[in-house]
Amino acid sequence: MTSIALSRQERIRRTLEHLRAGTTDESDGVMWFGPEEFTDPRIAARERDHVFGRVPSIVAHTGELPRPKDFLTLRMPRNQVLVVRQDDGGVKAFVNACRHRGALLEEQEKGSCRLFSCGYHRWSYDTDGKLRTVTREGTFGDIDREAHGLIELPCEERHGFIWLIDDVDVPIDVAAWLGPEVDEILAGYHLDRLLAYRCEGFDEPANWKIMQDAFIDNYHIQYAHPNSAGKHVHTNVQAVEDFGRHARMCSPRKKIDRWLDEDPGDRDLGRYVIDGHFLLPNSTLLRQPDDHFELLTFRPHPSDPGRCRMEMRLLVPSIEDSGMDPERWRKTWEKNWDILLAVLHQEDFPLLRGSQLALTSANAGGMILGRNEVVNQIFHRELRKLVS
Repeated sequence: MTSIALSRQERIRRTLEHLRAGTTDESDGVMWFGPEEFTDPRIAARERDHVFGRVPSIVAHTGELPRPKDFLTLRMPRNQVLVVRQDDGGVKAFVNACRHRGALLEEQEKGSCRLFSCGYHRWSYDTDGKLRTVTREGTFGDIDREAHGLIELPCEERHGFIWLIDDVDVPIDVAAWLGPEVDEILAGYHLDRLLAYRCEGFDEPANWKIMQDAFIDNYHIQYAHPNSAGKHVHTNVQAVEDFGRHARMCSPRKKIDRWLDEDPGDRDLGRYVIDGHFLLPNSTLLRQPDDHFELLTFRPHPSDPGRCRMEMRLLVPSIEDSGMDPERWRKTWEKNWDILLAVLHQEDFPLLRGSQLALTSANAGGMILGRNEVVNQIFHRELRKLVS
């Protein structure tokens, strides 16, 4: 395990060494935790305020708002949110509530419009949040229009993602949050050039940390996914870089086995590994061998610690950049998406729903993260710092 960014060749060589020796990167010891971390409403409230209300988290890919006046809506742990592409190309985020009586301003998940109009009394707002119309203004009374635009939330676009802090009073600086190593890593992927081929969200009866833990865990692949990922990816073999708040993990595919008894020399073995990235607080970014990416994000429910919102995005090269003909391009990514959905619904979700149910047991007892669950330990270590 290292805190210094390694080259891809260095990461791959470390995974080969682990495979030959039957080892993996390890933490110094085991980590203990209690089931209340996934069930206690008081802990959930602290996470909403001190994690999502304090630090940037990814809410969308750049390509989901391609043109000025495009918008999307989402439920954050603390606010209903409206994210809008501005006329100057930038992005702004607002609390999705009319300043008159608090009605939900925009109900559609995504779309494009010239202005936002409240269905209750038809007050309207420009896409930059300014109050545009007060209906029956002559009888309503005098108000300060400048002070009654939509409430803006801290939002920043960086490395092809839209990041948000779920509190109006906290400044946002994504580069500072990522740190120089991870900021440089993400910059090198040019994620803004990719297309968000498919994006879908799922409301699940499980704590968000149960979900996040599952998607940074290399230890469970053989057992939970024997007929899918377990056929292709080695279990309990990872080279991990610990960057403090964030981590990168290199997991070998089984096709790399051909090089166990032979020195690959200077060959590029990138197609034999998956580069995973844990981005605190709630994202897993997977770089697949053909340079498409999968982004998985997990957000707490606004009040119920036993529920969360998971979103999955498939980020792919354009038809032109891929070199494929349009029909092959479409079939390739449709098949990929269908496989991802099948694994989620048939394997991941049933297991994680059961985990949440089991953890509500009155005598569930103490739980353990092993030395081999390095990235999970990083996640809980850093989360505890934020909450405390």
